[in-house]
Amino acid sequence: MITLSWIIERLLVKPTEGSLTDVVITADWRCNGTETTGTGDDAKTYSGTCYGSASFAPPTENFTPYPDLTQDQVLGWCYANGVDQSAIEANVAAQIENQINPPVIAPPLPWLPPVVIAPVEAVVDASA
Repeated sequence: MITLSWIIERLLVKPTEGSLTDVVITADWRCNGTETTGTGDDAKTYSGTCYGSASFAPPTENFTPYPDLTQDQVLGWCYANGVDQSAIEANVAAQIENQINPPVIAPPLPWLPPVVIAPVEAVVDASA
């Protein structure tokens, strides 16, 4: 099962907008996803991410002072201003699915002998 998380990485503000101070005009967001398959020594974690920015018009009402903002509130502004939450989450899920089940692979060329990796041997200092 994919675990998704949304974060706001940065806010750009106008120091003054009319009578308001520290007015958020842009939010940089990121959606991260992870999924772990297998258990124990066979466990493997896959990840995907999407990021972008959302810009906002100056507020006309319901202004929240900058120190009182929450991440959830700003993410809500992003979703209301063109960030398609469902499409972004589907993109992150597709990235992870393509790692687990690659749609295209590059197998070794059939006319070349396979490469054999020799085990690492310990080096012993005979002078010690």
